[in-house]
Amino acid sequence: MEIILPLLQILVGLLILNVWTLRREKPTPWRGGDADSMRHEFRNYGLPLWFMEVIKWAKISLALLLMARVWIPDITKPTANSMALLMAGAIAMHLKIRDPLPKSYQASAVLVACVAVAFS
Repeated sequence: MEIILPLLQILVGLLILNVWTLRREKPTPWRGGDADSMRHEFRNYGLPLWFMEVIKWAKISLALLLMARVWIPDITKPTANSMALLMAGAIAMHLKIRDPLPKSYQASAVLVACVAVAFS
């Protein structure tokens, strides 16, 4: 567990950074509805584009904080809890638009990882 939790946090952080920076404007199997970009996905969810920017900066900040736990261990639980809350929101959006269950697998995996980190 001593090695697994930090690795899990780094993996979650890198995954989130990848989604919100490198893959933001690219199609993925996890996008809500028929979206081919993050902007289109938020439109599918019925959310305003300004909210996408808020979520983007929240997730990027939390991803960096999750990875910074190596140097600042006290931030681990609140950061993991906050990211878990955002992932629960992502899953709720998939449910809202009646996406097939596999579309929410990535968000579900990140949620489980964050809960494991928060309660370890």
